[in-house]
Amino acid sequence: MESAALSRIGLAGLAVMGQNLALNIAEKGFPISVYNRTASKVDETVDRARNEGSLPLTGQYTPRDFVLSLQRPRSVIILVKAGAPVDQTIAALSDHLDPGDCIIDGGNEWYENTERRMSLVADKGLLYLGMGVSGGEDGARHGPSLMPGGSHQAYSNVQDILHKIAAQVEDGPCVTYIGEGGSGNFVKMVHNGIEYGDMQLISEAYDVLKHVGGLSNSELADIFAEWNRGELESFLIEITADIFKVKDEDGEGFLVDKILDKTGMKGTGKWTVQQAAELSIAAPTIAASLDCRYLSGLKEERESAAAVLKEAGLSDELGRVSVSGVDKKRLIDDVRQALYASKICSYAQGMNLLRAKSNEKGWNLNLGELARIWKGGCIIRAVFLDRIKKAYQRNPNLASLIVDPEFAREMVQRQAAWRRVVGLAVSAGISTPGMCASLAYFDTYRRARLPANLVQAQRDLFGAHTYERVDRPGAFHTEWTKLARKSGTGVGALN
Repeated sequence: MESAALSRIGLAGLAVMGQNLALNIAEKGFPISVYNRTASKVDETVDRARNEGSLPLTGQYTPRDFVLSLQRPRSVIILVKAGAPVDQTIAALSDHLDPGDCIIDGGNEWYENTERRMSLVADKGLLYLGMGVSGGEDGARHGPSLMPGGSHQAYSNVQDILHKIAAQVEDGPCVTYIGEGGSGNFVKMVHNGIEYGDMQLISEAYDVLKHVGGLSNSELADIFAEWNRGELESFLIEITADIFKVKDEDGEGFLVDKILDKTGMKGTGKWTVQQAAELSIAAPTIAASLDCRYLSGLKEERESAAAVLKEAGLSDELGRVSVSGVDKKRLIDDVRQALYASKICSYAQGMNLLRAKSNEKGWNLNLGELARIWKGGCIIRAVFLDRIKKAYQRNPNLASLIVDPEFAREMVQRQAAWRRVVGLAVSAGISTPGMCASLAYFDTYRRARLPANLVQAQRDLFGAHTYERVDRPGAFHTEWTKLARKSGTGVGALN
């Protein structure tokens, strides 16, 4: 085989994401070989490459032919389902790979699996990257946000390709070398956790506007489209406006109203909340969004709960109390501000989780650069990520986005509207767990003194856990019950 005919890179795993990423690479002028265990997928991808402009893509039908069709040092992207299929694919390929070759896993993998595989293939002299890919199938085809972590040498070998295929924003391609080990997967996981929060907050804004404001789908489409021209401009706000425009082709009215209210999930949101707990990082907005997905799954239970509570006297009118006297224009503006302020809290939680993990693992993550590569291609792409990038440029050691001078000012300006929305929702019986969690996070974080002194006193009383004092150093323990009885006001003093 002539060396000129060898492909620059290979991609194994041709489900929708894999096909689209392969076509993206070919379209940018990099000859690529593709492989899939099911031969029909290879044929399908080759056909698409031909139909989309005779792109430089060749299909291979065995792991050996696939590997041997690549230029050395070889780089192979695998896009198969996380878990065992990744291990099987690595095993099939590594038989034919040589020292210095590289495997790039583009799936949503648990970061410790990536670190395990990294040391496994290192024994054979192979390099490894765990690369988060965000943007869905459209992003994969036309420019995703890429989060590669692991071997820096492996990254250097494919940097020119990644720079070309990533989404492009005004300050560069949406890809950067994330850091060592499984950092790329971890960053993608937290990105997905933030995405859970964003989607939950948007659904709450919709719920309040629809049930308190009495807005129609057409009005909602217009409002979200207008919001997408301002500070909330983002992929999720844009697609939300589109969703409200779609009529039901199989019946009357709008399609959104016919969709069953049960949310699916793949696991990255759960991992994010687990990691936050492991690292003692408060992530209440992301946790609330996860809880809501769990509760949404209890459709039958919720339906019977509604019936039982109605029987017990809970009024149907609860959610409609306010519609009559509501100033729609003001409500819409208030909800916009509440959504923005809630989002800042959610992103602050995600960034703090990334920093805590980076410190634990020595990854040296650059939070401003992460905000930058999320500005395009990915699901949470949004104009305000540029402001987050600048906040970390101003102060790389920023304790929280909430205390960045610009974001702090915005939170303060929006808090009155935010409180009105949450208050209105509570009185109307509409749950806004994400907005409430964000507001509670803000209200806890901004207070110089919390009621934690009482909790610490309780811990000392029942468990002799000791406490510190505000007025002198050291650890103290008090015989609370004895002293309380002595003062005549303790437990049982009334008997």
